[in-house]
Amino acid sequence: MNEATPHDQNTPSGPRGGESPAPSRRSVLWTAGAAGLGIGALGGQQAATADARAAGATETTGAAPTSRRAATMIGVPFEGRSTVRVGIVGLGQRGGSMIDLFLALPGVRVVALCDVVRAKAERAARKVTAAGQPAPALYTKDDQDFERLCQRSDLDFVYVATPWDSHFAMARAAMLQGKHVGVECPAAMELSQLWELVDVSERTRRHCVQLENCAYGRNEMRVLRMAHAGLFGELLHGAGAYIHDLRALMFSPTYYEGPWRRRWHTRLRGDLYPNHGFAPVANYMDVNRGDRAVRVTTFGSPSLGLAAYREEHMPPGDPSWKESYIESDMSISLVQTAKGRVIRLEHNVSNPHPYSRLNILGGTKGVFEDYPPRVYLEPDRNDHQWGDFADYADWDHWLWKEHANPPGGHGGMDYIMLFRLMQCVRLGLVPDFDVYDAATWTAPLPLSHASIKANGAPQEIPDFTRGLWKKPRPGIDSPKPAGD
Repeated sequence: MNEATPHDQNTPSGPRGGESPAPSRRSVLWTAGAAGLGIGALGGQQAATADARAAGATETTGAAPTSRRAATMIGVPFEGRSTVRVGIVGLGQRGGSMIDLFLALPGVRVVALCDVVRAKAERAARKVTAAGQPAPALYTKDDQDFERLCQRSDLDFVYVATPWDSHFAMARAAMLQGKHVGVECPAAMELSQLWELVDVSERTRRHCVQLENCAYGRNEMRVLRMAHAGLFGELLHGAGAYIHDLRALMFSPTYYEGPWRRRWHTRLRGDLYPNHGFAPVANYMDVNRGDRAVRVTTFGSPSLGLAAYREEHMPPGDPSWKESYIESDMSISLVQTAKGRVIRLEHNVSNPHPYSRLNILGGTKGVFEDYPPRVYLEPDRNDHQWGDFADYADWDHWLWKEHANPPGGHGGMDYIMLFRLMQCVRLGLVPDFDVYDAATWTAPLPLSHASIKANGAPQEIPDFTRGLWKKPRPGIDSPKPAGD
């Protein structure tokens, strides 16, 4: 399986130092601009809440906002349409490659593109016309031009692939303008922003989907089906991670558009990218579908790796020498669920290490561990030796059976993810995961930072579903739709 590279893209973020993730002027403008799009729908009290959050307010209790009481989005299908009209915001490393997959999907048309670097938008537009589609509209005026894209009446779905601190405002703006939205990881950077994405999704009846490609990996989907069929017995524990040596990329002057990714290491101490590890294990354990992530506690190692790399590779006078890194080289989090299960999450992008997402699941009948994939299940084995995971290929998900050699990067998981999402939009199906999953999978990001600052004190993970997690429901293991 190919490495899952970071979901990074275009817009540079302004410098911010110190531990506190205080909002930059840009993030305030993004949030305030998005709030202005939907001020009539918010109402007085909720507008005040939005203004406070735009000014950098954070929720520390994890409790649900008292101002929102809209109907749930659990089980709500897309409307269904013969052609899904897509707008893409962010056309750098991630968005610039994902557009190829959108153009390869049946029943999808790319109608609008947005990036602050016009050359990137123009390059992507040439791909659209080369695929035989009409030339898309371009939005490249400034870093607020995504608002005009979201206001278009001929869009059904907005795909956001920009730097992390813009995800929240862009997703919010899309929903307030009546568009479903898919956001690259993470969904937002603050707990209050996660709650607001839930609020806005429910008020607007628009879906906000975390585009978690690793949940659609072939191994992950096979383990998911095996787990739900009971092959692992009663589930007890799991582990996931994002262990990926990004030092050279974070100091590259060309890979990212500016130093925004590296500068998060000057702001937060915890797990900056929990989604890739958390989401697959959460799916195995039916988190938000019969179980719930209740609390997380995190410990972090010293922050030494980036400074050591800079010392060896960066010339005197490079702007990076003004940065002070506080992000733990290795953060280890333990998540406990309502059923007492334990999920271990790890994050390390600052030290030498082969790529790994761990991807572990254990139960009363056996265990699976990835990197490399191996399995030990009773009664198939009783020799205390790992078995060959390839022997369980019959458990492959129907998506992988139908698309055995999908195009695109990351071993094909990107294509499988987009194919399934667009299939749900076209056929009017309930999405495999929703805004509650996006919020849950991202919550360890701010909470792990808070836990480390509090010497490992447990942090409560909000119940974004408000009690509806207790009801089992389908997820990514949904059956193949008839007639498609």
